[in-house]
Amino acid sequence: MPPMITTHGLNKKYGNRAVVENLDLHVPEGCVYGFLGPNGSGKSTTMKMLLSLVRPTGGEIHVMGRPMRRSTRRELLGRIGSLIETPPGYGHLTGRENMRLVQRLLGLAEEQAMRAVRTVRLQAHLDRRVRDYSLGMKQRLGIAMALAREPRILILDEPTNGLDPAGIDEIRGLLTRLADDGVTVMVSSHLLGEIDRTATVLGILGNGRMLFQGTREQLFARSTPDVLIDTTDPGRALDLTARWGSAPDGTAVRLPGLDDGATAHVVSHLVREHVDIHGVRRDTQSLEDVFMDLTGGQGL
Repeated sequence: MPPMITTHGLNKKYGNRAVVENLDLHVPEGCVYGFLGPNGSGKSTTMKMLLSLVRPTGGEIHVMGRPMRRSTRRELLGRIGSLIETPPGYGHLTGRENMRLVQRLLGLAEEQAMRAVRTVRLQAHLDRRVRDYSLGMKQRLGIAMALAREPRILILDEPTNGLDPAGIDEIRGLLTRLADDGVTVMVSSHLLGEIDRTATVLGILGNGRMLFQGTREQLFARSTPDVLIDTTDPGRALDLTARWGSAPDGTAVRLPGLDDGATAHVVSHLVREHVDIHGVRRDTQSLEDVFMDLTGGQGL
């Protein structure tokens, strides 16, 4: 798929501290791009640079194939919707009044604003004051405001932050529907399980640098799960496989980082030593397991 957002050597420094270093983003059209990284890795700064809220120290940003420059910024930003940090909206006004303000500010037709409201399924609550909204409803209103201009790209920073499971499920379904309708969604989140269920492409940052970018399948292919060998004599199997870094795991022996060829060699070695083997399997891995391995256990 053609890229909707690319960056080349994107940098941001504050004094001598590099927050983003030589970042090359590639966000394909019509995908949900999950943007992950430990706290302080540069995710929010990167998103703000894409939206011209923070000026890069160096590098280039291209949106829909065009460079983001002073002469093109207004037009390109008109095709991007965003929700960064806290949801927008005036609490003393109703949801409908907030949407009217967006409509007038952007010069939109009323139907555009109402279509955005229907997309986030907020129409039943439009006449309530926003200060009486739940956090999930405020998030949905913020996304409706971002969608009102019918953007081709939607950039969301932690859109499920503070939501209950029902609210998270609702936002997840919304992002999937938007991508199915052709909107390119870039979303950061500390909820790896949600990103794993939503994103079709992943970008993982660490200390301001891109550690991985690609599909979930490509990410998991880079990681080698532990091998578990089930045996009736785990003590002896452990002694015989010590040179491969084995460790006990109940009635099994755990061997880290072995590819298929090395695993076959270890199994043959145990069979020659007359160790009974009942099963050989790969440990299951979650996105969190792979993420922690990739980021050196920094967490989110």
